[in-house]
Amino acid sequence: MPHNTKSEEPTPTDHEITASAHAEPEVAVDLADLLQKAEAEAQELREAFLRARAETENARRQAREEIAKAGKFGIERFAADLLAVKDALELALAADAATSEQMREGVTLTLKQLDAAFEKAHIQAVDPQGQPFDPHRHQAMQMVAVDAPANTVVQVFQKGYLIHDRVLRPAMVVVAKEKTS
Repeated sequence: MPHNTKSEEPTPTDHEITASAHAEPEVAVDLADLLQKAEAEAQELREAFLRARAETENARRQAREEIAKAGKFGIERFAADLLAVKDALELALAADAATSEQMREGVTLTLKQLDAAFEKAHIQAVDPQGQPFDPHRHQAMQMVAVDAPANTVVQVFQKGYLIHDRVLRPAMVVVAKEKTS
């Protein structure tokens, strides 16, 4: 068999050449259409992202403003309740001819108003007399050797206060220490 220098691939027919020529423009048109659709979708996604980012930033800004207002005006209700207490004290001081019994009644009523204001604000007194010493809620002013279990509060100099279970002011106390023989 003689060796042929030409490639042994069959030559395309006229029909195949015509089909191939028509196929390339279709592929190019399809690619251009796909590119246009992808660009449109990318633009839509970009716009949606920008809207979402703007909405998130607006929500953050609004939250910051609300937090600032809460910090600034959060005490407003408590302050309004204290105004009634202040008014009662001013009336008591303005009364020239009040007897000590009348003054005592007025102070008692004023203290009730203050207790009501504290209750609304979730402020509660801590009077730890006879309870175990708690360094998180009590401040030991002195330790004394007495007939009481060690680390027990035996005297309260000043009541403490909690606000929502958080120490507002620790109670100032005297604590029992172990007796030494």
